[in-house]
Amino acid sequence: MIQLLQVHTGSRTEFVEVTAEVERLVRQSGVSEGLCHLFVPHTTAGLTINENADPTVKADILMALNKLISEHEPYRHREGNSPAHIKASLMGSGLTLLVEGGRLVLGAWQGIFFCEFDGPRSRRLLVKIVSG
Repeated sequence: MIQLLQVHTGSRTEFVEVTAEVERLVRQSGVSEGLCHLFVPHTTAGLTINENADPTVKADILMALNKLISEHEPYRHREGNSPAHIKASLMGSGLTLLVEGGRLVLGAWQGIFFCEFDGPRSRRLLVKIVSG
């Protein structure tokens, strides 16, 4: 069964940590060993795993992405959000995590982040947990 997490973003570009919500779904699933698949069904948002202990890490990643992908290029996409599409493509729309002992397998400093590039918006994150 696919489960839905709502993610509300408050700015144009933003990383929202969703680790706790995904871990809650894993616990509720009752799956002890398996996989947790995450998918963002949006073309201007993505997912990443990175350090969640120091908030300056996500700020640095956003700063670098904004520097690499300028808002001031002669993009042809008429909606005006081409940089968001490019950033989302670089981050990717899905992640697969291992589940062991009924918990996500993550490193000590790792967290799961929903990456907003065209906000603020209300977004969906689809989660499928499978036994294996």
